[in-house]
Amino acid sequence: MDINFSRFEERAGVTFKEKSLLRQAFTHRSYINENKNTKFEHNERLEFLGDAVLELVVTDFLYHKYPGKPEGELTTYRSALVNAITLAEVASNFAMNDFLLLSKGESKDMGRARQYILANTFEAVIGAIYLDQGYDVAKGFIERSIFVFADQMIARGNLVDAKSLFQEKAQEKTGVTPSYKLVREAGPDHDKSFTVGVLIGKDQVATGEGKSKQEAEQNAALRALEAKGWNS
Repeated sequence: MDINFSRFEERAGVTFKEKSLLRQAFTHRSYINENKNTKFEHNERLEFLGDAVLELVVTDFLYHKYPGKPEGELTTYRSALVNAITLAEVASNFAMNDFLLLSKGESKDMGRARQYILANTFEAVIGAIYLDQGYDVAKGFIERSIFVFADQMIARGNLVDAKSLFQEKAQEKTGVTPSYKLVREAGPDHDKSFTVGVLIGKDQVATGEGKSKQEAEQNAALRALEAKGWNS
Protein backbone atom coordinates (compact mmCIF):
# COMPACT_ATOMS: atom_id res chain seq x y z
CA MET A 1 0.00 0.00 0.00
CA ASP A 2 1.40 3.38 -1.04
CA ILE A 3 0.77 6.00 1.66
CA ASN A 4 2.36 9.42 1.64
CA PHE A 5 3.69 9.66 5.17
CA SER A 6 5.26 13.07 4.46
CA ARG A 7 1.82 14.59 5.08
CA PHE A 8 1.93 13.20 8.61
CA GLU A 9 5.48 14.50 9.12
CA GLU A 10 4.24 17.98 8.23
CA ARG A 11 1.37 17.75 10.71
CA ALA A 12 3.60 16.33 13.46
CA GLY A 13 6.43 18.80 12.85
CA VAL A 14 8.98 15.96 12.64
CA THR A 15 10.99 14.92 9.56
CA PHE A 16 12.25 11.36 9.90
CA LYS A 17 15.76 10.34 8.93
CA GLU A 18 14.74 6.67 8.76
CA LYS A 19 11.39 6.68 6.93
CA SER A 20 10.85 2.96 7.50
CA LEU A 21 10.45 3.62 11.24
CA LEU A 22 7.48 5.87 10.58
CA ARG A 23 5.87 3.33 8.27
CA GLN A 24 6.38 0.63 10.90
CA ALA A 25 4.70 2.83 13.52
CA PHE A 26 1.52 2.84 11.44
CA THR A 27 1.62 -0.88 10.58
CA HIS A 28 -0.89 -2.95 12.54
CA ARG A 29 -0.33 -6.64 13.18
CA SER A 30 -3.38 -7.50 11.04
CA TYR A 31 -1.73 -5.92 7.97
CA ILE A 32 1.38 -8.09 8.41
CA ASN A 33 -0.77 -11.21 8.80
CA GLU A 34 -2.54 -10.40 5.53
CA ASN A 35 0.63 -9.34 3.68
CA LYS A 36 3.18 -11.92 4.77
CA ASN A 37 5.70 -10.99 2.07
CA THR A 38 6.11 -7.43 3.32
CA LYS A 39 9.55 -6.55 4.67
CA PHE A 40 8.11 -4.36 7.43
CA GLU A 41 7.36 -5.31 11.02
CA HIS A 42 4.19 -4.44 12.92
CA ASN A 43 4.24 -1.59 15.43
CA GLU A 44 3.94 -3.39 18.77
CA ARG A 45 7.60 -3.09 19.80
CA LEU A 46 7.53 0.62 18.97
CA GLU A 47 4.32 0.94 20.98
CA PHE A 48 6.03 -0.71 23.96
CA LEU A 49 8.89 1.80 23.76
CA GLY A 50 6.67 4.81 23.10
CA ASP A 51 4.46 3.99 26.07
CA ALA A 52 7.47 4.25 28.39
CA VAL A 53 8.65 7.54 26.85
CA LEU A 54 5.14 9.00 27.04
CA GLU A 55 4.72 8.04 30.68
CA LEU A 56 8.06 9.60 31.65
CA VAL A 57 7.38 12.87 29.81
CA VAL A 58 3.84 13.21 31.18
CA THR A 59 4.94 12.29 34.71
CA ASP A 60 7.70 14.92 34.61
CA PHE A 61 5.23 17.51 33.27
CA LEU A 62 2.66 16.84 36.00
CA TYR A 63 5.30 16.72 38.76
CA HIS A 64 6.46 20.23 37.92
CA LYS A 65 3.07 21.69 36.95
CA TYR A 66 1.42 20.69 40.24
CA PRO A 67 4.11 20.96 42.96
CA GLY A 68 1.53 20.81 45.74
CA LYS A 69 -0.40 17.76 44.54
CA PRO A 70 0.05 14.38 46.29
CA GLU A 71 1.09 11.23 44.44
CA GLY A 72 -2.44 9.86 44.26
CA GLU A 73 -3.84 12.89 42.45
CA LEU A 74 -0.88 13.03 40.08
CA THR A 75 -1.48 9.37 39.23
CA THR A 76 -5.12 10.13 38.46
CA TYR A 77 -4.11 13.06 36.23
CA ARG A 78 -1.58 10.91 34.40
CA SER A 79 -4.11 8.15 33.85
CA ALA A 80 -6.55 10.67 32.36
CA LEU A 81 -3.89 11.97 29.97
CA VAL A 82 -2.42 8.68 28.74
CA ASN A 83 -5.47 6.39 28.63
CA ALA A 84 -6.72 5.01 25.32
CA ILE A 85 -9.66 7.41 25.07
CA THR A 86 -7.47 10.50 25.35
CA LEU A 87 -4.72 9.17 23.10
CA ALA A 88 -7.21 8.17 20.40
CA GLU A 89 -8.59 11.70 20.40
CA VAL A 90 -5.10 13.18 20.18
CA ALA A 91 -4.29 10.75 17.34
CA SER A 92 -7.41 11.94 15.54
CA ASN A 93 -6.17 15.51 15.84
CA PHE A 94 -3.22 14.42 13.67
CA ALA A 95 -5.55 12.49 11.30
CA MET A 96 -3.57 9.33 12.06
CA ASN A 97 -6.47 7.24 10.81
CA ASP A 98 -5.54 8.33 7.26
CA PHE A 99 -2.15 6.62 7.51
CA LEU A 100 -2.97 3.31 9.20
CA LEU A 101 -1.91 0.08 7.52
CA LEU A 102 -4.59 -2.47 8.44
CA SER A 103 -6.01 -5.71 7.11
CA LYS A 104 -9.08 -5.40 4.91
CA GLY A 105 -11.27 -6.74 7.71
CA GLU A 106 -9.81 -4.47 10.37
CA SER A 107 -10.09 -1.41 8.12
CA LYS A 108 -13.88 -1.82 8.00
CA ASP A 109 -14.28 -1.65 11.79
CA MET A 110 -14.63 2.00 12.80
CA GLY A 111 -15.92 1.26 16.31
CA ARG A 112 -14.21 0.91 19.66
CA ALA A 113 -11.48 -1.37 18.29
CA ARG A 114 -10.30 1.43 15.99
CA GLN A 115 -10.04 3.74 18.98
CA TYR A 116 -7.57 1.38 20.67
CA ILE A 117 -5.63 0.94 17.42
CA LEU A 118 -5.27 4.72 17.14
CA ALA A 119 -4.12 5.02 20.76
CA ASN A 120 -1.54 2.26 20.28
CA THR A 121 -0.38 3.84 17.02
CA PHE A 122 0.13 7.18 18.75
CA GLU A 123 2.42 5.45 21.26
CA ALA A 124 4.23 3.65 18.42
CA VAL A 125 4.84 6.99 16.67
CA ILE A 126 6.38 8.33 19.89
CA GLY A 127 8.64 5.26 19.99
CA ALA A 128 9.64 5.81 16.37
CA ILE A 129 10.41 9.49 16.97
CA TYR A 130 12.50 8.57 20.02
CA LEU A 131 14.57 6.07 18.02
CA ASP A 132 14.96 8.34 15.01
CA GLN A 133 15.38 11.75 16.65
CA GLY A 134 16.09 11.18 20.33
CA TYR A 135 14.37 12.01 23.61
CA ASP A 136 14.17 15.80 23.24
CA VAL A 137 12.35 15.66 19.90
CA ALA A 138 10.00 12.98 21.21
CA LYS A 139 9.33 15.14 24.26
CA GLY A 140 8.60 18.13 22.02
CA PHE A 141 6.08 16.11 20.01
CA ILE A 142 4.34 14.98 23.22
CA GLU A 143 4.32 18.54 24.54
CA ARG A 144 2.67 19.84 21.36
CA SER A 145 0.09 17.07 21.25
CA ILE A 146 -0.69 16.23 24.89
CA PHE A 147 0.10 19.25 27.07
CA VAL A 148 -2.29 21.59 25.30
CA PHE A 149 -4.86 18.83 25.55
CA ALA A 150 -4.15 18.65 29.29
CA ASP A 151 -4.95 22.34 29.70
CA GLN A 152 -8.24 21.83 27.85
CA MET A 153 -9.16 18.86 30.04
CA ILE A 154 -8.34 20.80 33.21
CA ALA A 155 -10.47 23.72 32.01
CA ARG A 156 -13.38 21.33 31.34
CA GLY A 157 -12.88 19.61 34.69
CA ASN A 158 -12.25 16.24 33.03
CA LEU A 159 -9.20 15.31 35.09
CA VAL A 160 -11.16 13.32 37.65
CA ASP A 161 -11.00 9.87 39.12
CA ALA A 162 -13.62 8.16 36.94
CA LYS A 163 -14.03 5.22 39.35
CA SER A 164 -14.77 7.46 42.29
CA LEU A 165 -17.17 9.59 40.27
CA PHE A 166 -19.02 6.57 38.88
CA GLN A 167 -19.33 5.04 42.34
CA GLU A 168 -20.68 8.32 43.71
CA LYS A 169 -23.22 8.63 40.88
CA ALA A 170 -24.27 4.96 41.05
CA GLN A 171 -24.86 5.10 44.79
CA GLU A 172 -26.76 8.36 44.43
CA LYS A 173 -29.01 7.18 41.58
CA THR A 174 -29.37 3.44 42.20
CA GLY A 175 -28.25 2.84 45.78
CA VAL A 176 -25.81 0.19 44.50
CA THR A 177 -22.00 0.22 44.68
CA PRO A 178 -20.47 -0.74 41.30
CA SER A 179 -18.24 -3.79 40.99
CA TYR A 180 -15.53 -4.70 38.48
CA LYS A 181 -14.69 -8.02 36.86
CA LEU A 182 -11.80 -9.08 34.66
CA VAL A 183 -13.20 -9.97 31.21
CA ARG A 184 -10.01 -10.74 29.32
CA GLU A 185 -6.24 -10.76 29.76
CA ALA A 186 -3.95 -10.95 26.74
CA GLY A 187 -0.33 -10.56 25.70
CA PRO A 188 3.05 -11.62 27.09
CA ASP A 189 4.01 -10.91 30.69
CA HIS A 190 6.05 -7.81 29.77
CA ASP A 191 3.24 -6.26 27.70
CA LYS A 192 -0.14 -7.46 28.95
CA SER A 193 -3.46 -5.81 28.20
CA PHE A 194 -6.57 -6.15 30.32
CA THR A 195 -10.28 -5.79 29.63
CA VAL A 196 -12.47 -5.11 32.65
CA GLY A 197 -16.25 -4.84 32.92
CA VAL A 198 -18.05 -2.56 35.39
CA LEU A 199 -21.36 -3.75 36.79
CA ILE A 200 -24.23 -2.29 38.72
CA GLY A 201 -25.70 -5.32 40.38
CA LYS A 202 -25.71 -8.03 37.72
CA ASP A 203 -25.90 -5.61 34.79
CA GLN A 204 -22.65 -4.86 32.96
CA VAL A 205 -22.71 -1.17 32.08
CA ALA A 206 -19.47 -0.88 30.11
CA THR A 207 -16.01 -2.34 29.55
CA GLY A 208 -12.58 -0.73 29.40
CA GLU A 209 -9.09 -1.73 28.37
CA GLY A 210 -5.69 -0.84 29.72
CA LYS A 211 -2.09 -1.89 30.28
CA SER A 212 -2.97 -2.57 33.92
CA LYS A 213 -6.16 -3.65 35.68
CA GLN A 214 -6.32 -0.25 37.35
CA GLU A 215 -6.18 1.60 34.03
CA ALA A 216 -8.78 -0.77 32.55
CA GLU A 217 -11.09 -0.12 35.50
CA GLN A 218 -10.70 3.67 35.07
CA ASN A 219 -11.51 3.38 31.36
CA ALA A 220 -14.50 1.14 32.11
CA ALA A 221 -15.80 3.67 34.65
CA LEU A 222 -15.30 6.51 32.16
CA ARG A 223 -17.29 4.63 29.51
CA ALA A 224 -19.96 3.80 32.07
CA LEU A 225 -20.33 7.47 32.94
CA GLU A 226 -20.79 8.21 29.24
CA ALA A 227 -23.25 5.33 28.78
CA LYS A 228 -25.38 6.49 31.71
CA GLY A 229 -25.12 10.17 30.86
CA TRP A 230 -23.61 10.85 34.27
CA ASN A 231 -20.48 12.63 33.03
CA SER A 232 -21.95 16.12 32.87
